[in-house]
Amino acid sequence: MKREKVAVLGLGAMGSRMASRLVEAGHDVVVYNRTAAATEPLVAAGARCASHPRTAVVDRDVVISCVRDDDAARAVWLDLEHGGLLRMKPGSTLIESSTLTPACVGELAARARARGVRFLDAPVVGTRPHAETGQLIYLVGGDAAALSHVLPLLAVLGAAVHHVGETGAGATMKLAVNALFAIQVAAFAELLAVAKRSGVASQTVIEVLGVLPVTSRAAIGAASLMVSGEHAPMFPVDLVVKDLGYAEALAQDTAIEPVLMASARGQFARARAAGRGRLNITAVAELFGD
Repeated sequence: MKREKVAVLGLGAMGSRMASRLVEAGHDVVVYNRTAAATEPLVAAGARCASHPRTAVVDRDVVISCVRDDDAARAVWLDLEHGGLLRMKPGSTLIESSTLTPACVGELAARARARGVRFLDAPVVGTRPHAETGQLIYLVGGDAAALSHVLPLLAVLGAAVHHVGETGAGATMKLAVNALFAIQVAAFAELLAVAKRSGVASQTVIEVLGVLPVTSRAAIGAASLMVSGEHAPMFPVDLVVKDLGYAEALAQDTAIEPVLMASARGQFARARAAGRGRLNITAVAELFGD
């Protein structure tokens, strides 16, 4: 595989693991994170640390961003003093893997293209273990030729790449995935509570629903964590609320009333208000007590 000059901006749960795999694969990696301490393990492994996005992207062939939200993405790319976009070289590729709104993605794409930079809207589906083992699933919007150019690099990070349409389609699909999962988890939290108070053991509910075609494997996995009370963050409640808010806004932009998304977001917002914001999505079950 060709050794690429790569920068990774944002070293949270996903970004740090992406960067680690790229270093292990022998690529020339520069990393940036708002909290510099997060760069230390990667520097020890062979990456170089940049103090700002603008310095991180210099002379990079590919730049991957994986940050929290629209505001963080705009800061990383468009900040007048430290934003990275104006320092990316023409002909390089920007891979935006954050979970953003399609509107923000469209704005970033337009600015990148004006700079002569290829842009891919490429959020990922998966958890921290998937990122560690290179099993992420990419939902990519953008030019097929630009995607083809970086497929070998994405193969280091993911097990599957789905080209879902033009720029913004990746963001739309990612919001659909996260909204569907959140709705299922919120529903399971309610159903387990109702069943238990009606005299049916939670484990029985899981065992029966787990063998029926109406239930997704992801929902059963989440329900099992609810029953065991294991809420170590994989998809924190804070981010669930954010993503459902983005999905609701997108629905409203298309003249669809997002009844189920709004209801689920209300449940997760209550969990956040109860101090569960940093816990896993499954902590919504704690709203119903023991």
